[in-house]
Amino acid sequence: MTPNEFASIAALMPDPFRVLWREKVSSTNDELRELAVKGMAEGLVLVAEEQTAGRGRRGAAWYSPKGESLAFSILLRPVAAKSMWSRLSLTAGLAVAEAIEKYVPLAEIKWPNDVQIGGKKIAGILVEAGADFVIVGIGINVNSGNFPEGLAATSLKAETGNEVSRAEVLLEVVKRLARHSDRIDRDFPEMLEGVKERCALTGKRVALTYSEKRVEGFIQGVGPSGELLVEIAGKLERIFQADEIRVLSE
Repeated sequence: MTPNEFASIAALMPDPFRVLWREKVSSTNDELRELAVKGMAEGLVLVAEEQTAGRGRRGAAWYSPKGESLAFSILLRPVAAKSMWSRLSLTAGLAVAEAIEKYVPLAEIKWPNDVQIGGKKIAGILVEAGADFVIVGIGINVNSGNFPEGLAATSLKAETGNEVSRAEVLLEVVKRLARHSDRIDRDFPEMLEGVKERCALTGKRVALTYSEKRVEGFIQGVGPSGELLVEIAGKLERIFQADEIRVLSE
């Protein structure tokens, strides 16, 4: 992406969102965090053509080929209680899923922060909070190809057979996140219905690691606060944070 690539969407961005483009950064989350600490106003969308140290959850490297994928971070300053900020992972996942459904029939959300098509990862989300702000980092495989061996991933180009405008995808995600991010408190149950409809794990047998324990169970769905409902040894557990989830069978 170049400045000219997204110039056409600048006037279409919902208030107060606006784009700041960078040729190269270590990480869009890290770069935007520095600006947030200095008092940058809510709504800045930092887009990078290239990340030298892009990462996913737990510090995993994020495959983000220059000129093919879309890597950006969004600065939010939520007015909701800080205890609800963790809901922004699912909120962002829903925004991304809805945005790419403009190009594909159905996107699935792998709780809490991956988006898939046909079981293959197309987007990842990394939400990091500061004292009075939240950074929502998003990576989307738009025109990516030649994925590393063993990586179960896909892209919009791979799914549609056509090049897709990265600027257009960016606009679609921001428009939806702008609408959803204010709903993490009073309207969260209504918004959560969209997540439940797209939950890739419901009905699956999984192995998951949480609270330093590794267990196996069946996913019953998503609970009212966005937690994962897992049947473990005949007992329903509510998991709010997991380090790893691996599908074992249908």
